[in-house]
Amino acid sequence: MKKIINWMTRRPDAPFSIPARRRIDLGDEPATYPIYAIGDVHGCIKELQAAEIRIAEDIRQTGRAGLVVLLGDYIDRGPASFQVVEHLLRPSDLGLRRLALCGNHDDVFSKFIAQPQRYMDWLDLGGEQTLMSYGIDVGHLNLRQKSKSGDLKRLLGDAVPASHVEFLAHLPILLKIGDLVFVHAGLRPRVQIAEQDDEDLMWIREPFLAQGPGWAITVVHGHTPGNEPSVGPGRIGIDTGAFYTGNLTVLKIDGETKMFV
Repeated sequence: MKKIINWMTRRPDAPFSIPARRRIDLGDEPATYPIYAIGDVHGCIKELQAAEIRIAEDIRQTGRAGLVVLLGDYIDRGPASFQVVEHLLRPSDLGLRRLALCGNHDDVFSKFIAQPQRYMDWLDLGGEQTLMSYGIDVGHLNLRQKSKSGDLKRLLGDAVPASHVEFLAHLPILLKIGDLVFVHAGLRPRVQIAEQDDEDLMWIREPFLAQGPGWAITVVHGHTPGNEPSVGPGRIGIDTGAFYTGNLTVLKIDGETKMFV
């Protein structure tokens, strides 16, 4: 439990240089179409598919196509991380237009693939389930031993498709449309987007949860799980712990209307 708490609250060190992730700014005008935000998936493929069916049915009923924004953490904890990534790599069978943002778990898995020995703690925090979904049984192979790190990197190279590596490495970190911001964790209060650190966008909790962004925007985020969505000053949190509750939340925003689908 202590390791999980540390994982949930810490900002990790950056032991090697990596490029900043892309931020998408679609301008100051509000969207003229509905936006559907999906919370943290965490390897729950059935819940993701069910959420997308709900969105497709809502689009069918209203006759208005929209944009689906996924807030990150596609992997870890749940049983089907490989299947979730594979699903998101393919065009939607339901005709949905999707944009997947990066979560902290996705980012660390990407770093783990490059330098597994630096990120072995990830295995205790959902990483083992992720590797199992790729056909790697860490416990059976005893790959936690430092002498085995070369073996683990070779196994990762064989087991994780290049398309998955590219997907994880190139996930954007933020989407802004008008006065709406979609991001995995939140923003550093009273700091403009251009000056936000990637680590804050993927990892922050406080002071963001209590204070909100500190300026006139609404941030839609995941990262902090709860049994119900969390509404605070200038923010809406929609991580409802799909891997343990079975509830993957979808928030629909259409102009001034906000509702759960």
